[in-house]
Amino acid sequence: MKRFTTLAMVATLLASCAGPRPQAPSSAAVVPPAGWRDARDLGPAPDAAWWTGFHDPALDAIVEQALRNNVDIAIAASRVEEARSQFRLAGAQRLPDLSLGVGGGYQRDVNAFGIGTDQRVDSAQATLSWDADLFGRLAKASDAARASLLATEAARDGVRLAVAGAAASGYVGLRALDARLVILRATLVARSEALKLARRRYETGYAASLDLSQSEAEYRSAEQLIPATLLAIRRQENGLSVLMGTTPGEVVRGTELSAIGFPTLPNDLPANLVRRRPDIAQAEQQLVAADASLDSVRASFLPDLRLSASGGLVGSSLIPDPISVFSLGASLLAPIFDAGRRRAQQGVAASRRDEAAFAYRRTALIAFREVEDAMATVDRSREQEVALVAQRSALDRALKTATERYRAGYSPYLDQLDAQRSLLGAELALAQSRSDRLTGQIALFQALGGGWRATEPSTIASAK
Repeated sequence: MKRFTTLAMVATLLASCAGPRPQAPSSAAVVPPAGWRDARDLGPAPDAAWWTGFHDPALDAIVEQALRNNVDIAIAASRVEEARSQFRLAGAQRLPDLSLGVGGGYQRDVNAFGIGTDQRVDSAQATLSWDADLFGRLAKASDAARASLLATEAARDGVRLAVAGAAASGYVGLRALDARLVILRATLVARSEALKLARRRYETGYAASLDLSQSEAEYRSAEQLIPATLLAIRRQENGLSVLMGTTPGEVVRGTELSAIGFPTLPNDLPANLVRRRPDIAQAEQQLVAADASLDSVRASFLPDLRLSASGGLVGSSLIPDPISVFSLGASLLAPIFDAGRRRAQQGVAASRRDEAAFAYRRTALIAFREVEDAMATVDRSREQEVALVAQRSALDRALKTATERYRAGYSPYLDQLDAQRSLLGAELALAQSRSDRLTGQIALFQALGGGWRATEPSTIASAK
C-alpha cells in the first residue's frame, strides 16, 4: 500500500509538470445556419447512385466505369490500406512482445588449478516483455491511429464522390459541345443559303457588292467556329477517357442534351450536412486524431512501467541434464529532466490540434457555401433557360421576317444580318444554359454528400 501511495504521489507530481491541458479555440466551433437562403421544401437525401436520376444510360456507364477504374480512387484506396496498417501497428504496441532465442557453442575455461576444461554449451530461452501503459500513452496513440484510418477512408470516399461528379459533369459538357456543333452546322447551312441569295441578287443587280461581302463574312464567321468546337469535343473526350481510367478515345453518347432528364432535387437541413459529407467527416476525424495525439504526448510526462520475464534451459557437456533458468523484472521509468523536450512536444501537438479545429471549421463553411452556390445555380439557370427559349422564338420569327423583307427588297441586308447573329447567340446561350442547369444539379448532389454514409464499424473490424 505504501508503495502504491508513493507511486501515485510521483505520478501526480510529474503530471503537474505538463501543466493544464490546452483547450481547443472556441472560435473554431461550427454553428450551422438554421436554413438555406433559397427556402424550399425538404426532400430526401441524395441516393448513393444519384446519377441514374438523369435517365441517360451512357452517363450511367461513364460514371460507373470511372468509379471502377479511376487512378485517383486507386491511390486513395492504397492510402487507406496504409492507414489500416498504421492502426494495426499502433494496436500491437499495447500487446506483450514474446521472443525466442536459441544458441550454442564451444568454450574452454580454466579452473582454479590451472587446468583447461572444454565444454559445449547450448541454451534456449523465451523472453516476454510488456509496457503496462499505466497512463494511456499507447492507448491514446492507438486512438489517434484509429481516427486517422477513419479520416483516410472518408478522404477516399470524397475522391469517389468527386470523380463521380466530374464524370457526370464532363459528360454533360460533352453533350453541350455536341449541341453547339449541331447549332453551328445548321447555322452554316442557313448562311450558305443566304450567301447564295446575296450572290444572285448581286449578279442580277438588285444588291450591292457590300451585301455580298457581308454575307460571305458571316458565312466564314460561322465556319471558323466549327474546327474550334471539334477541338473542344476531342479534348473533352480525352479528359473523360482518362477519368475513366482508359487511354484517350471516343466516348459513347446517349441522350441528347435537350432530352437529358432533370432528377428530383435533394434537400436537407444545414445541420444534417455535417454528417453527410465525406470531407467534413475527414476533417472531423483529423481533429479527433490530433486531440488523441495531444493526450498521448501529455501521458509521456508520467511514469512508464515495463514488465519482463524470461525462462529457458541451459545445457552443457559437463553436466548430464539441462538446467532451467528464469528471470522476472519490472522497471519504472519516470522523466526527470529532458531540457523541455516533452513540453515542446506538447506545444507542437496542441498547435496541430488547433490547426485541425480551424480546418474543420473551414471545411464546414465551404460545404455550406457550395450548397448555396449549387442551389442558386439551379434556380437562376432555370429562369435563364425559360427566358432564352422565349428569346429564341422571337428571334426566329424576326429572322424569317427580315429574310422575307430582304428578298422582296423592302429592307437592307443589314437587318437580316443582325437577326442571324442574334439568333445564333441565343441558340448557343440556350444550350449553355441547359448545360449549366444540369451541372448545377450535379454540383448540388455533390454538395449534399452524394448519398455518402459513414461505415465505421466495418472499417474498424477489418482493421483489427
